[in-house]
Amino acid sequence: MNGKEIHQQLNETLKALCLPTIRKSYAGQADMARAEALSYEHYLLEVAQLEAAYRRNNRIERYLRDSKLPLDKSMATFERKRLPRRIDGQLSALLDGSFLDRTENILAFGNPGSGKTHLLCGISQELVYQERRIKFFPCHQLVQELLVAKQELKLPKFLNQLNKYDAILIDDIGYVQQSRTEMEVLFTLLAHRYERGSVMITSNLPFSQWEKIFHDPMTTAAAIDRLVHHSIILELNLPSYRLEQAQNQGKHAEKEALNEQKSPLKNGEK
Repeated sequence: MNGKEIHQQLNETLKALCLPTIRKSYAGQADMARAEALSYEHYLLEVAQLEAAYRRNNRIERYLRDSKLPLDKSMATFERKRLPRRIDGQLSALLDGSFLDRTENILAFGNPGSGKTHLLCGISQELVYQERRIKFFPCHQLVQELLVAKQELKLPKFLNQLNKYDAILIDDIGYVQQSRTEMEVLFTLLAHRYERGSVMITSNLPFSQWEKIFHDPMTTAAAIDRLVHHSIILELNLPSYRLEQAQNQGKHAEKEALNEQKSPLKNGEK
């Protein structure tokens, strides 16, 4: 069998085995291996690692799309220096993802604009890059999907489908007051996730006001009990980032206007 026939059969075999990266790179890697006098095993390891890296990147891209995370809210765009020292210390531990192995929850509380959503979305993106599966839901959207599943008698199936995610991120729980029926399905989800998988929650309301969410003291107590049993609580009592940004922009515009007025050359005057 000559070299051309070998390449043809090798390409067909690699295509049948669904190994596109090895198929694309084996010839170039073989030339490098010969030039460096690498062993057969070393060459095989090189091409296998290229294939594994390609598949890992594709898997991460798929997980990111499936997560529905707002990708602009990343750790790269989060102003970490605004965090209190204690929370900044906790953040370093959260980014390693070990809390997911312990099925711990993350509960972030704070005023509107304090960065709760941005922080948890940033953490979640970093976890996806570690090949963890995360699902992001605005609370109102999640509640509606749960209600539809219940009405169609598919709620157990929907809950089981969520089991594939290491964490469910529920954004702005309690921001919009829901009906008792809507909150019942939310409680069902929280009860189902208990010690099965992590929940990440942002809320403007402290626990003392959660009866406004669940409309019943017993249900409220049961929901809180399940969430805090294995949890990390982040209290972001920070000024509104959006308000600070708007104020800074206003100050910058005012400074520019003053500089323009003081300029000795304005409108062509000398």
